[in-house]
Amino acid sequence: MARPLGIDLFAGAGGLSLGFEQAGFDVVAAVEVDPVHCAIHKFNFPDCAVIAKSVVGLTAAEIRSAAGIGLRSVDVVFGGAPCQGFSMIGQRVLDDPRNHLVKEFVRIVKDLRASYFVFENVKGLTVGKHRLFLEELIALFDEAGYTVRLPWKVLDAANHGVPQHRERLILFGARKDLPLPSYPAPSTRPADRSVPSDLPRGPTAFDALQDLPDAESFAALHESDEVRTRKGWKATGAYASALRGLGNAADDYSHPRLWDPALLTASARTDHTAISRRRFAETTPGTVEPISRFYRLAPNGLSNTLRAGTDAARGAFTSPRPIHYALPRCVTVREMARLHGFPDWFRFNETKWHGARQIGNSVPPPLARAVARQVMQALGAKPERPAVPLALGDPALIRMTVSQAAAHFGIPAPDGKRDRRSGARKRKQSEIEAERIAARIAG
Repeated sequence: MARPLGIDLFAGAGGLSLGFEQAGFDVVAAVEVDPVHCAIHKFNFPDCAVIAKSVVGLTAAEIRSAAGIGLRSVDVVFGGAPCQGFSMIGQRVLDDPRNHLVKEFVRIVKDLRASYFVFENVKGLTVGKHRLFLEELIALFDEAGYTVRLPWKVLDAANHGVPQHRERLILFGARKDLPLPSYPAPSTRPADRSVPSDLPRGPTAFDALQDLPDAESFAALHESDEVRTRKGWKATGAYASALRGLGNAADDYSHPRLWDPALLTASARTDHTAISRRRFAETTPGTVEPISRFYRLAPNGLSNTLRAGTDAARGAFTSPRPIHYALPRCVTVREMARLHGFPDWFRFNETKWHGARQIGNSVPPPLARAVARQVMQALGAKPERPAVPLALGDPALIRMTVSQAAAHFGIPAPDGKRDRRSGARKRKQSEIEAERIAARIAG
């Protein structure tokens, strides 16, 4: 029996894609406009058709053709369209030109005649004047022939087995001839909450990171994001063991990946100054370092929300990575991935800026999986475990600059996007200068 089909719009690196695959869906197409994200998605999901273009004007026929699914039913479309504009009083919020991508999401769901959709976005859409946006969006889906599960809910990844508080608005929708999915109940209790609960305690920062080799033990990680360890390493604890991908998790229906567990990846080192390291070491875990304003992880607590920062067109601002709870440095991209729920086989662009952005922009896969299970249940389908392992993509995809990725997918390089090599040098220089200024301020 064929697995249900999913299509990811605004796919990024693939946090939602992975969660839906883990729940038993085959994600057959991913639409993404950023070529670096496209390259990473193609590496991690080599059998998925990556459509490297905007959703604007993209037709259902184009998606079906790229995915090679012919006239097969599309079971679910999912994604998080950017929502930026809010009109003046008396105007429809969705008429703001900056929200045209949301209308495109609705149009594609309708044109594909998908059975279900999942629309995810920031918690801020549920408060104040932003609620008008949701009311108009629900009305738009109604006109398109879909019912939305009400009341809507904001889900925290920490309630679904992630060592990070990260809240996302989730909208479930069903074609009007189909039953609606229900919201998933919490499966874990956040480790930093002491309220009485029968739920098992969720993972902590220690659970996520304690088994990973220290990147600063490897000189090669000054020049690369990967290094071979002698025999790999053994994870202890259920959370880390699951992300090592070396077992056979009963609730994971994703395609097994062929990968090298002796390779420590996404672990390029950061050259902190001695003064910064001293400040980091003096910062109490669970508090904010006063000069840099970086949060230091508490071993028995959760990570703060990992954010993406901004792209080169808006100044290439990198959101700060938290400070390791036991080491006087910021966490690596791989450690960010652990705090987000990505397995160790999952790769990101080798540049720290791109890699951190890809994680910060994504939905944590365990949260995505909890959501996807509800769609699977509404479909009345039983998830099936694939038997054939899947090889990952061409490693060159991990190392592509923006220009190289754009050329690979045959699209123009986006305006304002900065290539990795020149951008990395400038960012490193600015980081060193910022640390020098902070050191002078600190005396």
